[in-house]
Amino acid sequence: MGIEGLAKIPELRRRILYTLFILAVYRIGVHVPTPGIDAQALSQFFTEAKGTILSFFNLFSGNALRRLSIFSLGIMPYISASIIFQLLTVVVPHLERLSKEGEAGRRKITQYTRYATIVISLIQSFGISAGLETMRSPAGAPIVLDPGIGFKLMTMITLTSGTAFIMWLGEQITEKGIGNGTSLIIFAGIAAGLPSGLYNTVSLIKTGELSLFGFILILALMVAVIAFIVAMERGQRRIPVQYAKRVVGRKMYGGQATHLPLKINSSGVIPPIFASSLIMFPATLATFTKTPLMQEINAFLQPGGILYNVFFVALIVFFAFFYTAIVFNPVDVAENLKKFGGYIPGIRPGKNTADYIDQVLMRITSGGTLYLAAVCVLPTILIAKAKVPFYFGGTSLLILVGVAMDTAAQIESHLLSRHYEGFIHKAKMRGRRV
Repeated sequence: MGIEGLAKIPELRRRILYTLFILAVYRIGVHVPTPGIDAQALSQFFTEAKGTILSFFNLFSGNALRRLSIFSLGIMPYISASIIFQLLTVVVPHLERLSKEGEAGRRKITQYTRYATIVISLIQSFGISAGLETMRSPAGAPIVLDPGIGFKLMTMITLTSGTAFIMWLGEQITEKGIGNGTSLIIFAGIAAGLPSGLYNTVSLIKTGELSLFGFILILALMVAVIAFIVAMERGQRRIPVQYAKRVVGRKMYGGQATHLPLKINSSGVIPPIFASSLIMFPATLATFTKTPLMQEINAFLQPGGILYNVFFVALIVFFAFFYTAIVFNPVDVAENLKKFGGYIPGIRPGKNTADYIDQVLMRITSGGTLYLAAVCVLPTILIAKAKVPFYFGGTSLLILVGVAMDTAAQIESHLLSRHYEGFIHKAKMRGRRV
């Protein structure tokens, strides 16, 4: 059942249209400016800030930071809060108990995450407002029209409210739409910058600042990276599983051979998103603070630098292993196999099976982390050296392709489930007629 079946499934069609509507609301909000800002001076300032952490942050906010819109902070404070509580769940006994209490416990942790999002948003918005008061455009014009405590409070309230609204939009997509709301909002923000980036590239080709051969080479690199991402995201290690025969009443069950699929990249696009979010938080504060210590941090966290890339790769590796350990528990898998009479040939059931699965998972995750690091860092370095006029590195490609594949997989699962439901319904109707 292909994509043409979307028109035949009202529920799926409603979910897709609802998702598109929420994303449209988000894109409209990106164009609503925060009061008290000289928009032209701010735009000139960002023109001179290409290739810095500001342009990187602006990319993930969907070009909202360049306008200092109400959505300037984007969804990143919520992601930062999620990271914090996922880490605390491992070390804080109360949070660990809540995570094991099912849906009620998860709702409580989600509530704590929302509170932490507000706190992080207030800190970031204060840093942005304080920094903007000290900045001027390349022509010397002040960015803030009326600096002072009133501007700071207004900016903090506006940007924090915008982040809270984006957080709510993402949750609505996850519950009532299709796909993961947080990932789709980041996807929409990155994709919105592609048309202007391509237009600027064509303009540079016309003026001779970028050669046609260089553009073709970069385009070929992007296509190769996309193909590599698709291949690796679909790659998996299949562990053979055999089910023993068992008799229930007068019927015999089991005896079939199957496999346990382990993805090369079980964590998806979460590691680069988490890593980018953690880097952006201190880097944003450092950008708008003029103390010597913060300026050193700002220089350390500039995208494309050696130290930045080392730090970025280290965070990707950490979150890849950390998130894989959260979403996949070998002990639970081994217990379920044992409960239903399944076993891995040559491996004793129980603890030995769990150890074997964990060993295989760690090996393929090691390869997965190398793939993530290579995709996120290498194209960024090459594009920075080629002086491409828009920040469209491996992290962006990975998020775009990964989120698109996950959303397409959810749509396909809806199509298949409805297809089988219709098949079963028709079979029952035929049975009744007979």
